[in-house]
Amino acid sequence: MRLHRLELTGFGPFRERQSVDFDAFDRDGIFLIAGRTGAGKSSILDGVCFALYGSVPRYESGDKRLRSDHCEPDDPTEVRLEFTVGERRWRVTRAPEYQRPSRRGGGLTAEPTRAELEELVDGTWIGRAARPRDVGLLLDEVLGLSAQQFQQVILLAQNRFSRFLLAPGAERQSLLRALFGSRRYEEYARELGERSKAAQREVDALAERARTLLAQAERLIAAQADDPEHTEGADAGPDVAATPDLGARRDAVELGRQRAAYRLDTLTHERTAADAARSAAEAAHAELVALSKAQAELARARERLATLEADGSRIASDRDRLDRARSAESLRAPLEAAERAERTAAATAAAAAEADTAWLRIAERVGEDAAADLEAVVERVTGELAVWTAALAHETALADEQAQLAAAEAETSRLEGDVAALDAQRAQVPAELARLESELEPLRERAARRDPARTRHDELVQRLAAAEEAERLAVVRRDSEAAHRDQAAAAAAAAARVAALLQSRLDGYAGELAAVLVDGEPCAVCGATSHPAPAGPADEPVTDEMVAEAERERDAALARERTASEAARTARERHGDAAARAGGEGAQTLRDALRGAADELAGAERAVQRRDEVMTQHAQLAALDAEAEASRAALADLLAAARTRAAALAATVEATRRAVDDARGDHVSVADRVAAAKRVRDAARRAHDARAEAARAAASAAESLADADDRIGASAFADAEEARRALLEPREAEALAERIATHDAQLAATRARLLDLELELAGAPEGPADTVGSKAALDAADAARTAALRAERDAHALVEALRDLALQIDDSYAGIAAKAADAEAVTRLADTVAGRAPNTMKMDLETFVLAAELEEIVTAANVRLADMSSGRYRLQHTDARAARGAASGLGLEVMDAYTGQARPAQSLSGGETFLASLALALGLAEVVTARAGGIRLDTLFVDEGFGSLDEETLDLAMRTLDELRQGGRTVGVISHVAAMKEQLPAQLAVEATPEGPSVITQDAVASV
Repeated sequence: MRLHRLELTGFGPFRERQSVDFDAFDRDGIFLIAGRTGAGKSSILDGVCFALYGSVPRYESGDKRLRSDHCEPDDPTEVRLEFTVGERRWRVTRAPEYQRPSRRGGGLTAEPTRAELEELVDGTWIGRAARPRDVGLLLDEVLGLSAQQFQQVILLAQNRFSRFLLAPGAERQSLLRALFGSRRYEEYARELGERSKAAQREVDALAERARTLLAQAERLIAAQADDPEHTEGADAGPDVAATPDLGARRDAVELGRQRAAYRLDTLTHERTAADAARSAAEAAHAELVALSKAQAELARARERLATLEADGSRIASDRDRLDRARSAESLRAPLEAAERAERTAAATAAAAAEADTAWLRIAERVGEDAAADLEAVVERVTGELAVWTAALAHETALADEQAQLAAAEAETSRLEGDVAALDAQRAQVPAELARLESELEPLRERAARRDPARTRHDELVQRLAAAEEAERLAVVRRDSEAAHRDQAAAAAAAAARVAALLQSRLDGYAGELAAVLVDGEPCAVCGATSHPAPAGPADEPVTDEMVAEAERERDAALARERTASEAARTARERHGDAAARAGGEGAQTLRDALRGAADELAGAERAVQRRDEVMTQHAQLAALDAEAEASRAALADLLAAARTRAAALAATVEATRRAVDDARGDHVSVADRVAAAKRVRDAARRAHDARAEAARAAASAAESLADADDRIGASAFADAEEARRALLEPREAEALAERIATHDAQLAATRARLLDLELELAGAPEGPADTVGSKAALDAADAARTAALRAERDAHALVEALRDLALQIDDSYAGIAAKAADAEAVTRLADTVAGRAPNTMKMDLETFVLAAELEEIVTAANVRLADMSSGRYRLQHTDARAARGAASGLGLEVMDAYTGQARPAQSLSGGETFLASLALALGLAEVVTARAGGIRLDTLFVDEGFGSLDEETLDLAMRTLDELRQGGRTVGVISHVAAMKEQLPAQLAVEATPEGPSVITQDAVASV
């Protein structure tokens, strides 16, 4: 990673924009950031850290302290940094939250935190993220280092890199845990502990299952022994429930299973004998039941045969009646045809008489000769109708022509009125146009104020909504801050509870130790042989469970306090944002202003609406006047055409009227004359047709009657009446035939079945079969078989249950052995990983991993320290156990080659501490960078610490830093030591101006 350019505006001690060109120091490779104390040298590193991570290591209160105190309210605050990672060049811009003047109204408003990330692609900056959260996520991927790692490997900030050297084991463990992400090993240890507990629970569960299965088997055996049916003739056996030994109990269960199997064999033989006895009884009973059924059926067959033979005379009468009906069926059609012909002849004769009567009436009315030839009359009247029908068409058209003439005359009158009305309306148009123009001018002036009024109204609506939101959020803020206060108090009380329990536990330890003291024997703690004031026992012992429960309550209270704190902070931010958007004014003031703005906007809206209406009316009136002028010319043409059409229609109507009068004669109309002629023609035609139809029907009736008489004469019947009486309806004939056939079939079947039964019962006893006795014998055999089956089933179920329980007991014993071995292995591993016995070093897994990382860091640091200390000092890692339960395995000590003895790091002088810390920080940087994916560090900063070095040691430190620039790396050193100013010509000077703000001057020429 290489830094290129940094711009600071309104940040820290800098008010005006200050620029740092890191590329200008590429040629020198190392440069000095110099300036008086408090001028702002470290603020340059703060700007780099804030640009990349949005935070500054020196400030614990967050980015709200980052805005320069020298800024005016309108001055901006911003940090911009250009850097390269790999082959990609980036530019990040950040601004912290600060207060600025509100753009609407008075007061201040919060300028929110802002961030933007861009990438240089083909010479053009392309935006990649534009929100603080998105920028942070993308930078995490690009950089590959957390903020803490970055501060340990690139920004070796003031008083931070010596902290790692001098820190106690617990603090060093926390730092290494954050740098290397080793908390997962703690999770491994906890997971192994849970697995150990789970394995032990499985072993206990299997043992409990084995005991449960044994008890169940013992209950089955005891129930068998208590049953009189089961114990009859057998030994009771040992009392398995009273046997405490599990092996003996298992053997007793096996003995009970063998005895149950023996009894099952005995019951199986008994059940087989019962099956055979029941089968024999069932066969004997079935034979007697069959004999009884055959005897009863023979009696019923004889009774049925007698009944059928008694019904023979009635069936013979039915058979004779059916034969006569079948003979008469051939005469049914001729008889029915003769009857239909007689009815048709009578009907046509009546119709002919009626038609003749009608013709006589019409002939007398119109003066026709009633005795004339009807066919000739029809022919004559038909010819006259052809002539009068043509005149009828003229009569019908006359009404339409008269209607058309009236319409043409009405159209002419209407057009004349329209022309006159149009001329009168057009005379009023000029005055109306002048009136609309005079009304339009003031409306335009009032309508022009609508847009400013709407802008003002919308702005007030937004500010009022923000003010109302601020009022609501003020309540939320007060409630959340009160909740935060309560949760903080609860968290403090829970922490005090933990501390009190721990103190009580320590006091209890003293009492426990005092209880085993014996005068004259040394104390296990101090070694004294006299014990003048031993501590007393604790009133109430404090257990691990009590401490763990209190710690859980404390952690839960702390979590609730953090949640309440975050809620309170969010409520404050939301309330401040809403108050800023409201412009610092109250809701009631804004409501009053909004009502005035609404009235003003409503008046302007009405003016706009009326202006548009007047303009529309003016345009419509002008357009209508133009249309009216064109319409008058068209109306004049239509009027002339209407007058011509009315004159032509009048001549046509007169000619048609004369033709109709000639054709009407002495009738009311031509249509009346045509209707009278049609009545005469139709009456004559109907009379003629009816006479012909009556003659044809009379001839057909005589022919049908003669045919029927001939057929009756050739039949067995004396006359037509006798044949009609012999006829039957088809349904009645079918029923009669079916009754005769059914009787014949039943008679034959009954005789055949009777013969079979007599042959079947030949030689059988005459008396009725005794089925009651055989049924009683069968029931007794069946009951005996059922009891045998039940006993066999119960015995079989007992044998199966005991066998299954024995198998399950054996499986449980085998599972206990296997699970016990697994549980022991898991427990041993969990204890070892957690730092318990058999772990003789008392070092847990996470500490072991971090110790390995620390060894690598020490190895890398010693390469630098050997040069800087001329081979005298060498850091070394120690895993000696710490006293009083402190974290072990992460100790650091310094080997002094002059004495050959290891010494604590705290014994080093100030200069020696700086050299050792610098070497350790550089070693830590190398290892952390390698763990982060081998990121190349092309820019490095070291902040202060050189003032404690003598001239020779300073020279050694400078040579070490000079080596760091090999390979193109650039190193920035922050110091006010005069000797360093002489050794480092490339400098970045930070100076405080007389007015207060600091400025940055750069003494280097950018390399090309």
